[in-house]
Amino acid sequence: MSEAIIAVDLGGTRVRAARLSRELHVLERNETLTEDKRGLDATLERIKEIIRSVWPKDDTVVTGIGISAPGPLNPMTGVVVAPPNLKGWHNVPLGDILRSEFGVPVYVGNDANVAGLAEAVLGAARGYRHVIFLTISTGIGSGMISDGKMLLGSVGLAAEAGHIIMMIGDHVSTLEKEAAGPALARKARARIEAGEKTLIAEMVSGNLDNITGATVGNAALEGDAVALDIVRMAGRVIGLGIVSLLHLFNPEIVVLGGGVSNNLRELLFDPMREAIREQCIDRAYWESLRIEPAALGENVSLIGAGALVVTQGGVMDVARVVDKLND
Repeated sequence: MSEAIIAVDLGGTRVRAARLSRELHVLERNETLTEDKRGLDATLERIKEIIRSVWPKDDTVVTGIGISAPGPLNPMTGVVVAPPNLKGWHNVPLGDILRSEFGVPVYVGNDANVAGLAEAVLGAARGYRHVIFLTISTGIGSGMISDGKMLLGSVGLAAEAGHIIMMIGDHVSTLEKEAAGPALARKARARIEAGEKTLIAEMVSGNLDNITGATVGNAALEGDAVALDIVRMAGRVIGLGIVSLLHLFNPEIVVLGGGVSNNLRELLFDPMREAIREQCIDRAYWESLRIEPAALGENVSLIGAGALVVTQGGVMDVARVVDKLND
């Protein structure tokens, strides 16, 4: 009798669901709008409907449901605590709700942790036991694999690298506030308002409120001096954040994904690597370190949600999972 896994990616804009094989290959996929403005109960019904749409129609056995959801959440209890991009969600026992509805094990994971698990099981970090995954986009999320297992902490709130605290001048900030997409936009607006000439202003027809991280990135790719300077500084700040992670966790590989990272690649990676080489207390931390772009593309959250089922919520060693997938 064949087996399948149901994977769900719950986001603020859309809900995606897929039926995966035991090897985590996508067999069927569907999506719908989240429409959280219609209320919690309506959103929960939409989640159930999208799961039913990919549920096997034959005698295939579903071994579990994995959910990639925005945090903060508790993966041990399956409770989604208070995601900022889902209106009306507060201490929602999503795991229990879906377990009661479908009668199979349900595992809920923070979206960045889940993406990191996916890259460790099937992506750029496959075969490694010590992994740092960073997604650099509107925010900076992270997932960590320590000695083959997901790093979760006491109640599942660990591995929030985007919120590493740092002093910038005379104020306290975080890695996310200084290097994610909105930070690039904020810094570009400030420099334009200070009188600097840049292609960025032309790209938004002078309406500075329309500047985004993508605008700055596109200007950098065009060779604009102001944009390049902003991107280089962001790369350096990310590098400094990674230095702290290297000193704390001594990973074998750092994997970077997300819109900012994917679009800018070496413009961001070069100053990042330079900061790592300059600021690590010893070259032993980086001389054999791999730094790689994420490999799984837009299906990373679905594959990661499936990997939650295979690893029983991330508690199983990723090496055992990789061995099973290779069988």
